[in-house]
Amino acid sequence: MRAAVMYTPGDIRLEDVPKPVAGPGEVLLKVDAVGVCGSDLPRMLIKGAHKMPIICGHEFSGRIEALGDGVENFCEGELVAVAPLIPTDPCDQSLTGNFSRARNYDYFGSRRDGAYAEYVAVPTGNLLHAPDSADPRAVAMTDPASIALHAIWKAKPTMGDRGGVVGCGPIGLFAIQWMKMMGCTEIVAVDVSERKLEQAREAGATYTYLAGETVPADHACDLIIEAAGHPSSINAAARLAAPGGHVVFIGIPVSDVSLENRTFQHFLRQEISLHGSWNSFGAPFPGKQWRVTLDALVTGKLKWEFMISHELPLSELPAMFETLKGKNDFFSKIMFRP
Repeated sequence: MRAAVMYTPGDIRLEDVPKPVAGPGEVLLKVDAVGVCGSDLPRMLIKGAHKMPIICGHEFSGRIEALGDGVENFCEGELVAVAPLIPTDPCDQSLTGNFSRARNYDYFGSRRDGAYAEYVAVPTGNLLHAPDSADPRAVAMTDPASIALHAIWKAKPTMGDRGGVVGCGPIGLFAIQWMKMMGCTEIVAVDVSERKLEQAREAGATYTYLAGETVPADHACDLIIEAAGHPSSINAAARLAAPGGHVVFIGIPVSDVSLENRTFQHFLRQEISLHGSWNSFGAPFPGKQWRVTLDALVTGKLKWEFMISHELPLSELPAMFETLKGKNDFFSKIMFRP
C-alpha cells in the first residue's frame, strides 16, 4: 500500500509499504478520510514521534475491508470512526475510566503506525459505528470535536454564561458551537488571523478580536477554552476570565510558558480556576464524549465542512507539510483522502 512515512522531522516520504493484516479482535480498515491535527505539525516537523520511522495520522475514518478472528458486531463495508488511543496495561487512571490520563497506552500516529496510509489495522474496541449515509470527512472530525467537548466538560457553562475561545482552529471552532449548545448566550473569539475570526463568526461567535487587541472588561468570560498553545495566548486566555471564571487549556506549547505578573495577579485576585485538558476519552471507552460528538456531526448539529481549507490526495502530503514549514498560507482543517 502507499503511505507517508516520517523518518525524521521534516523527512516525510511517500512509499510502498506492506499492507497490514487484521489480527485477532481487529479489523483491516481502508482509510477514507484523515485530518491533520495541530499536534502533527511539531511532531512531523520539529520534535519527532516516540519511534521512527513511523506513519503518522490519527484523526480518521474508514470502511472495514476485512475482519480478524473473533470479530463480532462489525461487518465488511461498514463506515466507522476510530478513537486513536489504545488502552494497554491497566493502571489506576484507566481502571477508573480516565483513559485520557492513562499511564500505559498505545496511540495511532505517534506510538504505532497511523492513518496517513491506505490501510490500518484497528482493534474493535477503538471503533464506533457510523451511519452508512454519513460523510466520511465528518466522521473523521470526531476526534477534534470530542476534544473540545471533553475540555468544556471540565467546567460546564450554565445558561446565560459568556464563553470565550482563544485560538480558532478546528478545535476552537467546535468549542464555540458546543458552548452555544450548552446555553452560552455570547461567545468571544480571539485569534491572530482575521480569516480564522471569519470562521469563528460562522461557528457562532458574538464578538471577535485579533490577538493583541484590548477586549473590553464587559466582555470578560465565565469559561474560556485556550486552543492555541502559545505563551501569549495562554496569558491572554487567563486574563480574559471574569471573576470566578474558568480557563481550560487544550493547546500544546512547544516552548516553555511563563505567566506574566499581571496574568498571575488577575487569576490570583479574581479567583480564576485553571484546568488542563488532554485528549477526549472516558468510560465506557472511548466515552460518551465520542458518542455524543459522532451523533452531533452526522446529524448536522455540529457544522464542520466550512472548516476544511484543503482536501488532498495522499500523494500531496509530503509537499503539504513542506508548505506548512513556512506557515505563510492560510489553513484550517487539512483533510487527506487516501
